[in-house]
Amino acid sequence: MISTEQTQDIAATCNKLGVDESVIATLRQQYPGIHFTYCMDDDIPNHEPVITHPGFNLYLIDGREHCLCLTQDYSLATGVVVAEIIAE
Repeated sequence: MISTEQTQDIAATCNKLGVDESVIATLRQQYPGIHFTYCMDDDIPNHEPVITHPGFNLYLIDGREHCLCLTQDYSLATGVVVAEIIAE
């Protein structure tokens, strides 16, 4: 389970440090029980983020089964996707 407070703190860290692979390493150290993935936001079509920001979106991952999938349910979430938005 991931709380809304944790996602807000994760978003604050991403906003402060910027979004790249190094922030993912920082988040993994801060939240050892949560799986983190970094990608571009346009790699995640047709899904609604749980947190939107001008430079990134956060999505929740449900990894309970053998295949990962995105979820909106915080009680099922085991990880977070940090998806960078590139301005065109």
